[in-house]
Amino acid sequence: MDRRSFLAAGTAATALAGVPLMSQAAASTVPILGPWTGPHHGAPPFDRIAVADFKPALLAAMEENRGEIAVIGGDAAAPTFANTIAAMERSGQALNRVGAIFGVWTSTLNDKPMQAVAQEMAPILSAYQDEVVQNAALFARVKAVHDARETSGLTPQQKRLTEVVYRQFARQGAALSPADKTRLAAINQRLATLSTTFSQNELADEEGYALTLTSEADLAGLPAAIVAGAAAAAKAKGQEDRWLITNTRSSMEPFLTYSTRRDLREQAFKLWASRGDHEGPHDNNPLITEILSLRAEKAKLLGFATFAHWITDDQMAKTPDAAMGLMLKVWAPAKARVAQEVADMQARADVESPGIRIEAWDYRFYAEKVRKAKYDLDESEIKPYLQLDKLREAMFWAAGQLYGFEFVPVSDLPVAQPDIRVFEVRRSGRQIGLWYFDPYARAGKQSGAWMSEYRLQERFAREVTPIVSNNANFVKAAPGDPILVSWDDAVTMFHEFGHALHGLNSDVDYPTLSGTNVARDFVEFPSQLNEHWLPTHEVLTRFALHYKTGEPMPDALVAKIRKAHTFNKGFDTVEYLASAIVDMKAHLAGATPIDARAFEAATLKEIGMPREIVMRHRMPHFGHIFAGEGYAAGYYDYIWADTLTADAAEAFAEAPGGFYDKAVAKRLHDCIMSVGNTIEAAEAFRRFRGRDVTIDALMRDRGFPAPAKT
Repeated sequence: MDRRSFLAAGTAATALAGVPLMSQAAASTVPILGPWTGPHHGAPPFDRIAVADFKPALLAAMEENRGEIAVIGGDAAAPTFANTIAAMERSGQALNRVGAIFGVWTSTLNDKPMQAVAQEMAPILSAYQDEVVQNAALFARVKAVHDARETSGLTPQQKRLTEVVYRQFARQGAALSPADKTRLAAINQRLATLSTTFSQNELADEEGYALTLTSEADLAGLPAAIVAGAAAAAKAKGQEDRWLITNTRSSMEPFLTYSTRRDLREQAFKLWASRGDHEGPHDNNPLITEILSLRAEKAKLLGFATFAHWITDDQMAKTPDAAMGLMLKVWAPAKARVAQEVADMQARADVESPGIRIEAWDYRFYAEKVRKAKYDLDESEIKPYLQLDKLREAMFWAAGQLYGFEFVPVSDLPVAQPDIRVFEVRRSGRQIGLWYFDPYARAGKQSGAWMSEYRLQERFAREVTPIVSNNANFVKAAPGDPILVSWDDAVTMFHEFGHALHGLNSDVDYPTLSGTNVARDFVEFPSQLNEHWLPTHEVLTRFALHYKTGEPMPDALVAKIRKAHTFNKGFDTVEYLASAIVDMKAHLAGATPIDARAFEAATLKEIGMPREIVMRHRMPHFGHIFAGEGYAAGYYDYIWADTLTADAAEAFAEAPGGFYDKAVAKRLHDCIMSVGNTIEAAEAFRRFRGRDVTIDALMRDRGFPAPAKT
């Protein structure tokens, strides 16, 4: 999911005293600069955006914010919360607006002209961020307000905001010497360029490689919906009488699950696993070496032993040892489960195809066969009941039950691409936000699924409602046919919608503390918890309707799904944890030069990676950690948050009303979903659960043995 920079904090429409807003003439010439107007409390002017506008708009927005910062830093009055911290919250509105739309284009409409703009602007934006952080007069004022926070009569939110802003400045080097500031700025600019290049290389390999099927024999084992999607993908590329398995997860994973052509599964898997790992102009391996080296140097400048220590210091985990300790507690039982899973699959393969040994491209294929044999359940039995549109309705309905939300489609707002739909979100008849849904794969769109926040909720200057989006990469079906999705994709939809609900439920004063602006190893908690509403009886009987008959999913099938809940948890856990452990170890290496291929292989050998599994994200396409710092030394966040999630889910399971218990839902809203970063994450969880989290629920949820008591 996209994260917001604190440097362009304000989103209110009023100007800082003494600094005029962008002129109406400039805003009309470059619409991207102006306030968001129109119905539904205003929205981005997606219908009036040109790629050529981004550079001048970003430069103008930075210049406007530069003036605002100069006024705040140069104020002759003694520093106060109002004239320093609150003033910073009010500033940067044009930069927020342009940055939000810039993010939409670079993630979903990233064609060659847009890539050129992103490559040029990345170091410029980084340099501006350092310019603000390194403003000595501004930091002196922030520090003065921070030092007086206990005696200056601040409200709890004002005190929390002051602490958060001060810590952000201090962690980014505001107190460094001039020489160290200069070096840190140079590092950050180079990292911005490298990260942008990494992302563009990954996209190039996703768009530049595909598995082309040329005959009916190549389609063996594939369900009709996959065949239709592959035909549509080929047609879009001008390849008639062909079928295209694109190099994206939503296309590759179903092919690897169903294709009976082992030779083609191997080709497909190797295409997918080698993204960013081809020698030539899109090879990400040299970039990784330089990124890790620069991050190590950056951490040293900031006073930390390694980049991993710098990252975790500001998270719930606090130390790399705590994060690694949790991962290793789960790693051993997960590996043991994989051994059982492989044995089951190998036994099946020995009967059907004597002489083969299970490989990575066989895992999903034979796992599906074992699931059918062990639980009388296969994906093709579930998928006819999982229609994309019905799942969207299911998410809306569950959100209504939990939070009182109503989602109303609107057609009077512009969109960035015709496939995008917009919904007004209401509670008790009052608009509380907007939700954009961009579900389909296309050229120039990054793979995977994510949530973005276009505008954060706030109310300190005026009432501002949030605008959020969910984005996915489903392959379009043939005209008139429904889009059927896998169970895993349905879970992902609920997951990303959980991030959206986190943003929409926000009820705080200040934008820096709003929505998903929480500790990074806490931010996945609300989204992972939201996955638990998909398998509820209430959702499945209402919305899991057969695409042909309209009949709800039978109780017997629902029972099978629940019974198979812990199936393949070894694979899921090991695939993920391998990536998280490699991430952490790479960022703990400090100044030691790292060759990505060699380091990845050595680390996996060290931890005993099962040979039948490849890490979920190999280093050359690990965009979470190398296409920016979003999850760098922090991919452990998901298992950390899942520990919170499993514990919290048991609070619902134990309640009289189950997952729709009104009292527990209200507690979730009041303690977690609405409070943003106004309180520490650990305290927020403690208020919800009545105690600190334990690992026991996580192990139960995955069907692993309980950890030994120490």
